[in-house]
Amino acid sequence: MSNLPVKIYTLSTCSHCKATKQLLTECVIKYDFVDVDLLSGEERAAIVEEVKTFNPKCTFPTIIIGDKIIVGYKEEEIKEALGL
Repeated sequence: MSNLPVKIYTLSTCSHCKATKQLLTECVIKYDFVDVDLLSGEERAAIVEEVKTFNPKCTFPTIIIGDKIIVGYKEEEIKEALGL
């Protein structure tokens, strides 16, 4: 099981984002997430800029596993990054 820090930037209405959260939960991976669309004002603007540092296109989900960045729901790539 992975001890790498996992953070995902998601949209609350995105099916790929939901699938990513479900995959991580099923694999018993602890992760932090931010539903960017539920933020507003300066907080939202700051998070969008943060996402762009990892993923210039600012698409979702943007997944950070340790120092690896995965954009989109790519189950095999996610599992590989987690060492599963």
